[in-house]
Amino acid sequence: MIDTGQTAPDFTLPQDAGEDVTLSALRPAPVVLYFYPKDDTPGCTKEAIAFSELLQEFTAAGAQVFGISRDSVAKHGKFRCKHDLSVPLLSDEDGTVCENYGTWVEKKMYGKTFMGIERTTVLVDGAGQIARVWRKVKVPGHAEEVLEAVRAL
Repeated sequence: MIDTGQTAPDFTLPQDAGEDVTLSALRPAPVVLYFYPKDDTPGCTKEAIAFSELLQEFTAAGAQVFGISRDSVAKHGKFRCKHDLSVPLLSDEDGTVCENYGTWVEKKMYGKTFMGIERTTVLVDGAGQIARVWRKVKVPGHAEEVLEAVRAL
C-alpha cells in the first residue's frame, strides 16, 4: 500500500496511442494517475470524461494525466474513440502496477467476493514523490478536486 511522502513506484506501460510511458521520464512534471476498474462501464466512463474535459486545465497547471486499468491497449483505443476521450490510457494487463500501487484489492458485490481495481487516484509531484492519494473515489466532482490539488503543489 502506498502513502503520501513515499517515492512513487516507477513503471513503464503501453499507451493506447502506441507509445510506452515511463513514470520517471515525466519528471519534473506532476502526474495524475487515476486507476479505474474497466473500460466502458458507467462510472469509469463518467470519470474518463471528467478528466478529459479538464485536461487542458491540468496541462496549463503543468501536470500530465493518465488513466490506468487492466484492459488491453486495443480496448482502451476503442473506449477513447467511442467517448471522444482526450486523456491517455495505460494498459496494465498483468496487474503489476495495480499491485504496486495497492489498487488491486478484494471486492464484494451482490454477496460475491472477487479481485478488482479499487477506484483510486494518485498525485505524483515533480520530484517523483506521492503528494496525495484518493481511495474509493466517488466520481462526481473528483476530477475538479484533483485539479485543485495539482494547482496547490
